[in-house]
Amino acid sequence: MRQRRDGPLHVEPVALSKFVSEVLEAAGADEPTVASATRAMMHGSLYGIDSHGVRLLDHYVAVMREGRVALRPRMRFVVELPAVAVLDAGHAHGARATYAAMDKAVELARTSGMGAVSIRHSSHFGPAGAYALAAAEAGMIGFATCNSDAFVRLHDGAERFHGTNPLAFAAPSGDDRPWFFDMATSSIPFNRVLLYRSLDRELPADAASDADGIDTQDPHMAEMLAPLGGEFGFKGAGLAGVAELFSAVLSGMALSTELLPMSGPDKTTPRSLGAFVMALRPDAFIEGDTFTGGMHRYLKQLRAARARDGATVLAPGDREWAEADRRRDVGIPIDPATASAFARLAQQYKLSPLPFAS
Repeated sequence: MRQRRDGPLHVEPVALSKFVSEVLEAAGADEPTVASATRAMMHGSLYGIDSHGVRLLDHYVAVMREGRVALRPRMRFVVELPAVAVLDAGHAHGARATYAAMDKAVELARTSGMGAVSIRHSSHFGPAGAYALAAAEAGMIGFATCNSDAFVRLHDGAERFHGTNPLAFAAPSGDDRPWFFDMATSSIPFNRVLLYRSLDRELPADAASDADGIDTQDPHMAEMLAPLGGEFGFKGAGLAGVAELFSAVLSGMALSTELLPMSGPDKTTPRSLGAFVMALRPDAFIEGDTFTGGMHRYLKQLRAARARDGATVLAPGDREWAEADRRRDVGIPIDPATASAFARLAQQYKLSPLPFAS
């Protein structure tokens, strides 16, 4: 890893993954939970989705130790049809449940051409793209979604209604880097509001609203997020509804307005989130070489499209792949609050502290 001489602390990815796994194991999580939770957090931190990366470790340990999330969940498939399954996750960690569901979806797709799995009684989803990407790495087109506690107003709404409700898709491209698209249906993540508060910096226009649903660029006045789309925010609100339908309604779990807040004081009551994943086998629809050729042509033409002066056209996933390459070189950045939490966890569980580089 190349040494950094300024900026935040950095840590080499392999060492960070080892530390995260050791903490979860010391907290009492079973091996599949340790592996899945570490895998999802490292996806977030490696690809630059830091809000869903290793900064969540301290929170995950707290909810596991206090009972919201099962350390050793009893998961079972309560419905199994040729192309459909339903997973009761038993209040498992969200990554433990969702990777298992996507593995099942891929298994179903191998024999039926597609597999769709609804998830019940799960917990915090983590980075949605991690699960869609798992399908693409298995040669499938993948889709993953989940709702979350209400933080985003409706278009022209004046109260929190949807969660940030991500939608993630990935598809094999014929090389080692799939087409990869992971988006929230809100304008920005709320972590951006918190960052801009600390910097005393104005928010982008049409990104957040005050307590009355009026747009504000003052991060200290922001009480809710706007749906994606600005003046055309009905599009973002509608997409959030897609996540709500597939994850909550189809699973029989709570709507965003009914969920306990992730960061609320109650860390003992399970939140019983719903989620949904799907895998499609391309060669069930078209010959494999024809699909791969189409993906190659599409991505080649996309990346070659004329860009505005001073700008670069990127395919979905290009930014994430580039960031992952950079972070493998210079290390994964760790903010001061997370570094402090890691030091406390290392002391609590008698683990070696992380070897940070500045």
